[in-house]
Amino acid sequence: ERERERERERRKQSQREMQSLQEKASVWSGVDQVDAFAIDDSNLFDKLGLQSFINLSTNFYTRVYDDEEEWFRAIFSNSKKEDAIQNQYEFFVQRMGGPPLYSQRKGHPALIGRHRPFPVTHEAAERWLQHMQNALDDSLDIDQDSKIKMMNFFRHTAFFLVAGNELKNQNQNQNNQVACKHAANKPAD
Repeated sequence: ERERERERERRKQSQREMQSLQEKASVWSGVDQVDAFAIDDSNLFDKLGLQSFINLSTNFYTRVYDDEEEWFRAIFSNSKKEDAIQNQYEFFVQRMGGPPLYSQRKGHPALIGRHRPFPVTHEAAERWLQHMQNALDDSLDIDQDSKIKMMNFFRHTAFFLVAGNELKNQNQNQNNQVACKHAANKPAD
């Protein structure tokens, strides 16, 4: 009984941390949760198709790997560009209504955990977002409404990861696995 109570308390703490991360992400990004998760209001994968996500990720990572700032390029230096492109577009496809390509290949997205080794700072998030905005702006196969929904999601998620990074730094010796809506599978319609 005592162990069950401890487990309930751990779950409550995890939920409080998740809510805190979501709130910080909303404040820091300027995007409230309703707008951030408007990507769930329709199936963007069905609307846009696989190739749009591949093109977006390819365009994005071309910009990232060509970034003039060494500190930013260094964040990605342990990944091959082709792998980064595949990881991203598979995650986007899965998160935006398509088949679970990412999870089938790599397991649960666990965004905070997967980004744990990287310095996910406010400055890095803003630079990442600038490259993503430019990649979206150049994506002629993605309509304006979808671009807005996607950018709101990306902006909120970037700062969710910044908040997770700060929590990680606060709890350096604890192994916090916080479930997050940012990585939730959206079932294909």
